Amino acid sequence: MSALNKFIFIKNNIDKISKNTKLIVVTKKYSLDAFQDIINFGHINFGENIVQEAISKWSPVLKNNKSINLHLVGSLQSNKADKAVSFFHYIHSLDRVKLADKLKEEEIKQGKKLKYFIQVNVAKEAQKSGIDYDGASDFIKYCITELRLNIIGLMCLPPVNANPEKYFRQLKGLSDLHNLSELSMGMSNDYKDAIINGATYVRIGSSIFN
Repeated sequence: MSALNKFIFIKNNIDKISKNTKLIVVTKKYSLDAFQDIINFGHINFGENIVQEAISKWSPVLKNNKSINLHLVGSLQSNKADKAVSFFHYIHSLDRVKLADKLKEEEIKQGKKLKYFIQVNVAKEAQKSGIDYDGASDFIKYCITELRLNIIGLMCLPPVNANPEKYFRQLKGLSDLHNLSELSMGMSNDYKDAIINGATYVRIGSSIFN
C-alpha cells in the first residue's frame, strides 16, 4: 500500500472517531518524494523534529504552498529558537523557562506570533523532555500571563509499554484546568485511544511511511 493510501486509511479512521481531530503527518527522516502525493492530495498539517532538516526540506515547498502548517514536534534547543520562530507555525515542545523567554524574544524581534503546545512529562521520565507534571501549572501561567505567548494546548509522550489512557486523561484534566482547547497526543500505536480521551491533534509518521 502506498503512503498516500495509508494516509487516507488513517485519516478515515480518525474521522470516524472524531471530526475535530487533526492529523499531523510526521515527515522526519523522509524525503519530499515520500510525501509529495499527500501534499498534492491537499493535506496541510506536517511535522518535523529537527529545525535545520525541516528548513532545507520544506523551504521550496512552503514558497508554493502558503496553506501548509509546519509543526515542530521534536525537542527545541534555545539556540535554535530564532530559526524555529522564523520557519514554523506551531511548536509542540515548549518545556522550560529559558526556552519560553527566548521564543518570546524572537517573536518580538521578528514580529511574529506562533502557536504553542507546552510539553508535559506526564510520567516524570528522566530520559524524556517536558516540564515536570507537578510544575506544569506554574509554567503554563508564566507563559500565558507573563510572556503572553499564544499557548493553545498541551502535548505529551506517554511511557512506552504502558497503558497510555491514564496519561492522556491526566493531560486532558490539566488542559481543562487551564481552559486550553487543544491537545497534541497520540501517535501511530495509540492515536485511537488518544482521540477517545480528547486529542485534537495526533502525530503520525511510521504507520504512513513504513
